[in-house]
Amino acid sequence: MKFIGAHVSAAGGVANAPLNAAKIGATAFALFTKNQRQWVAKPLTGSMITEFKTNCKKYNFKPEQILPHDSYLINLGHPEQEKLDKSRAAFIDEMERCNQLGLTLLNFHPGSHLKKIDPEACLALIAESINLAHQQVPTVCAVIENTAGQGSNLGWSFEQLATIIDQVEDKSRVGICIDTCHTFAAGYDLSTTETCEKTFAEFERLIGFEYLRGMHLNDSKTPLGSRVDRHHSLGEGHIGLACFEFIMKDSRFDGIPLVLETINPDIWQQEISYLKKLAEES
Repeated sequence: MKFIGAHVSAAGGVANAPLNAAKIGATAFALFTKNQRQWVAKPLTGSMITEFKTNCKKYNFKPEQILPHDSYLINLGHPEQEKLDKSRAAFIDEMERCNQLGLTLLNFHPGSHLKKIDPEACLALIAESINLAHQQVPTVCAVIENTAGQGSNLGWSFEQLATIIDQVEDKSRVGICIDTCHTFAAGYDLSTTETCEKTFAEFERLIGFEYLRGMHLNDSKTPLGSRVDRHHSLGEGHIGLACFEFIMKDSRFDGIPLVLETINPDIWQQEISYLKKLAEES
């Protein structure tokens, strides 16, 4: 079964996220559990946690259908120790918030070397950061989002993602979120059925579908291999619709959150309806 949704607002409290997802006909959703552009947030209260869980139950959202995203400020491969420690503390806090809400996934951008250390050293720091978080917080799976490779961001190649996973001690609590826009911008073609088959065969060879824990479904404003992260609405960018038809009709993408981060929230409901129809046709 396909779980399809969008990254919805949690303004006014995390309990509003499942309500906002239900309004657009979603069967999955993503959210920030705190302000994504601030290092520190007030702790979740008991009433906030209870209300969130109540609303999730009311609208039939189980933990495997929800993909929280951490703060954009966090860099788990930061080359400077003080800033690395700050990022690690913030990431552990994000994982703990997920744990309190009864969620089992936490999506994050892996990190950047900032042209100050070797990429391999940065990848090792990212894996070490995941290991440290696992030691502090139970049950939550660290879900690494592939990047477009913009600037000094790592995690744009399947090889880099595999390198991180190889160094994580608890393989059962690490996974991958594939963003279609990032994948395309990084140089993996998704514009036809044939290129999708090739790209995901490469993913299976280097990483394995057992590690796929979520996806971000986005078209791309920039061309193949641009290494520039610019999302677009489905079918309006350089990827086109064949990719999303491929994903909706392939059972390897069942049972994980498939989340829109497309640029026009006003049409998310229509995009979700379109994707659901494709899945039903399969």
